[in-house]
Amino acid sequence: MTGGEVAGILVAVFWAILVSFLAVVLVRLAQTLKATTRLVADVTEQAVPLLADASTAVRSAQTQLDRVDAIATDVQEVTSNASALSSTVASTFGGPLVKVAAFGYGVRRALGRDRSDPAPGPARRTVLVGRTVPTARRRKQKG
Repeated sequence: MTGGEVAGILVAVFWAILVSFLAVVLVRLAQTLKATTRLVADVTEQAVPLLADASTAVRSAQTQLDRVDAIATDVQEVTSNASALSSTVASTFGGPLVKVAAFGYGVRRALGRDRSDPAPGPARRTVLVGRTVPTARRRKQKG
């Protein structure tokens, strides 16, 4: 065998090993792509019903929010009406009721006081010898 033949055999063996290696890589890549395809198909089968359920839930939540918004608007209207009614009643009946109450109080005081009793004067204070006034009461008496 000559050197050219040996070199040709070596190149042929190298190419055979390279082609075998590439064939193994391509077979594994094909298996990976098949597994990925199955996985995507399974995810798609499960995701479509989940998305439909999520869409239904979002629609239901939107309906409930619309109802709550309508209720909140009604409550706000009732609150403003109650406030207006309260201020109207207070302004209509408040002044006269205070005057009637003051008049009634004055009449009771006038009828309740005995004419022979002297007019109430300043309160009398009793001094006890040997006792001291507590500090809090001393401040009140000075001021």
